[in-house]
Amino acid sequence: PENSCKPSADYLFRSIAQHYVGRSTGVIMTGMGSDGSKGLVQMKNNGSFIIAQDEKTCTVYGMPKEPIESGIVDIIAPLEKIADEIVKTV
Repeated sequence: PENSCKPSADYLFRSIAQHYVGRSTGVIMTGMGSDGSKGLVQMKNNGSFIIAQDEKTCTVYGMPKEPIESGIVDIIAPLEKIADEIVKTV
């Protein structure tokens, strides 16, 4: 486990950052804790586009909160608009 999580979003995002430099979009949605935030930083540093779910539509705002507050998120969107935002990036 990483961040007490198995599977770990950080592990996934870190792998994407290493293997798909500048060719990926990271999406972080509702969830407890900060899993995913470190991996998203690596993705952003390697040229990825980052989307986060807004606080209002999250059941638990933990996972999107840190990336949003750190300023690495390109778009903050309500749950029902995330798919549209992903389509715009490809």
